[in-house]
Amino acid sequence: MEGSSAAARPGLERLGVFGGTFDPPHIGHLAAAEAARWALGLDTVYFVVANRPWQKVVEQPVSPAADRLALVRAAVSNLDGFEVSTLEIDRGGDSSTAETLTTLAGEARELFLIVGSDLADSLDTWRRPEVIRSLATVAVVARLGADGSGVPPPGWRWIPVEGPGIEVSSTHVRRWLSEGHPLGSVLSQPVAAEIERRGLYR
Repeated sequence: MEGSSAAARPGLERLGVFGGTFDPPHIGHLAAAEAARWALGLDTVYFVVANRPWQKVVEQPVSPAADRLALVRAAVSNLDGFEVSTLEIDRGGDSSTAETLTTLAGEARELFLIVGSDLADSLDTWRRPEVIRSLATVAVVARLGADGSGVPPPGWRWIPVEGPGIEVSSTHVRRWLSEGHPLGSVLSQPVAAEIERRGLYR
């Protein structure tokens, strides 16, 4: 039900869970996470780096998890309220949002799963969606030009979040980098420096 968990519950830590491939992390990721953090009064947003994103690896090559983790750490290194989680990398194998939320759940913690509006109507196709529904409220961040309805299927607790109005994707960033374009406007300086140091995407 839309808006069912918008109000803060006294004594509970409000934790945002922002999972992704982050190949690479760009300002759109950071802005979406900040929009959700501000709108919902989240104490912390965890950037959960996928180990093996099973929905993507069949369609495109994915950079090694160690490289993507280093880039996300660089992206949030100087930002308050953001932390990097290695839960899915440490667990190994295919990434599982249901398992991640189960690990993070606690009696003194309220979970908010942050997703873009382009993913909202596909939530029932994720593995073990009933577990995800039971553990978290979905924060749907509006994304410019997103396909789909932007609305989760019936039965999900969710809250709409006004997006930052930035349209950029990791797919486009990888292509632009491979073509030698400068990307100072869509990558933070620490991420750009780490990409250069590791020789990624060129």
